[in-house]
This record gives sequence, structure tokens and C-alpha cells, in this order.
Amino acid sequence: MKQRKQSFYNSIAGYLFVLPMLLTTMLLTIIPIFLSGIISFTDWNFITGLGNIHFIGFGNYEELFKDEHFWRAMKNNLTMILTVPFSMIIALVLAVLIDRVTYFKSFFKVIYFMPFISSFVAVSLLWRVLYHPTSGPINGFLKSIGIANPPLWLADPQYALIAVMIIMVWTGLGFNMILFIAGLQGIPKDLYEAADMDGASKFRQFMNVTIPMLSPTIFFLLITGIIGSFKVFDLVMVLTEGGPAGSTSVIVHYLYEVAFVNLRSGYASAIGILLLFSLMIVTVVQWFGQKKWVNY
Repeated sequence: MKQRKQSFYNSIAGYLFVLPMLLTTMLLTIIPIFLSGIISFTDWNFITGLGNIHFIGFGNYEELFKDEHFWRAMKNNLTMILTVPFSMIIALVLAVLIDRVTYFKSFFKVIYFMPFISSFVAVSLLWRVLYHPTSGPINGFLKSIGIANPPLWLADPQYALIAVMIIMVWTGLGFNMILFIAGLQGIPKDLYEAADMDGASKFRQFMNVTIPMLSPTIFFLLITGIIGSFKVFDLVMVLTEGGPAGSTSVIVHYLYEVAFVNLRSGYASAIGILLLFSLMIVTVVQWFGQKKWVNY
């Protein structure tokens, strides 16, 4: 009886500890998603107030599937997913190199992690200077090595999205690298010793020991990276505002334009709900797929 009471009190204490987080999640995430789902079936303009809500059924979703601007933004977001594996590969190489050095480990960690914790507005303004077509250091360097007509970068529809993706890779390196270093330090050394005794080369050890042992970290970074690539907004807003000619328009930026520039709250909610379901599908596919290659 005494053990049951103690177990009951422990359960109550546990629920009390998680209650603030549950309430916060309900108020700031679950309820807004539910309300957005309802609003997506209306033609509501939030400026007109709640008294002017008119339900239009699936009208917003039907328009959405015919919206060229939305599909162009979706295409750009899908292209941005390429930044995830690039960033992870570079971060893994850096993590392996830094993990093996003897001196200045903390220095290198801080240097590479700085872009991730820096203000994205400040980072965007810095890269706008670097990408300047005529006086920017990047084009200055390209001209110095013989490239007479370097890209216009953010001013060129062909290169603007690539320029944004380069910044995304650069800013994400530090976060990925720190997690890879933590994963590397958690790999038992005796696995490498056993592989070495079996005559495995360093490359074979990396492929057959390091990569499988890092698979949970890789899986986590893959999911968060893809979700993050769909949530890009601040870089695009500061650098290009979706231009030139819509070449860097992404879903979240388009949602912002629809909601707060065109004042179509119902249509913007439909975009948000479709984005939510798209991310859920991607996450579920990855979650079931990881059972075949992730080793815990």
C-alpha cells in the first residue's frame, strides 16, 4: 500500500513538472494549428474582424493547387533540401578532422559554431556585401583569377537561389559539426581496435564503424535539416524578398505575402496547413525508412 501511494505521488509530481510545457505546447502550437485549419476553409481577412468570416469549403485548396506562385515556391523549397546533405557531409569531414587534432579543439568549435548563433539578419547583410556584383569581395576574387563576367548572384535569377543555398550551408555547418563531434566521442574505441586487428583500413573503419555508429545523429540532422529548409524565411526576406522574378520565393515567404501584404488570411492558412502535412509526410517516410539503416 505504501509503495502504491509513493508511486501515485511520483506520478503526480511528474505530471506537474511537464504541465508547463504541455500548456505552452497546447496554447502556442496545437490550438493555433487547429484554428488555422478552420480558417483555411474561409475567405477571412483578419483586419475585418471575426464577424466577417465566411466559409467557402475547399475553395482555398482548389485555388492553391492551381497557383503557379505556390508551386514555384514549393519547387524552390525542394531544391533547398540539397543543402542538407551538402552541409552534413562537410560538417562530418570537419568533425572527424577536429576530433583527431590535439590542440585548439575548442577554438575550432567556436569558430565554426559562430554563424549558427549569430543573428540571421546580420549574417544576411554581411553576405549582401560579399555578393555585391561590382564591389563585392567574391566577384573581386573571381575577376582576379581571370573570370571576366562573374555571376551577379542575388541580382541574377539563375544564381540567386544558389547564393541563398550557399549561405544556408555555411550557417548550418557549426550545428551539424558539434553534433557529429559529440557522436564521434561516444563511439567505443575498442570497435576501432577490433577492426584494426582484422586488418581493416582507415577508410573501411570509417565506412563500417564510424558511419553506422553515427547513424542516429545522421538521422536526427536529416529530419531537422529538411524541416529547417522548408521553414527558411529570414534569409530570403532580408536578402531578396523572394526576387529577382520570384527565383528565391519560398513557401513561408509566400505565406507571409499572402497573409500580411495581400491580407488573405484564409488562403494563407491553407498554405500553412498544406506545408504542415507535407512536412509530416516527409518525416513519417524518414521515420519508417530509418529502421533499415539506423543502428541504436
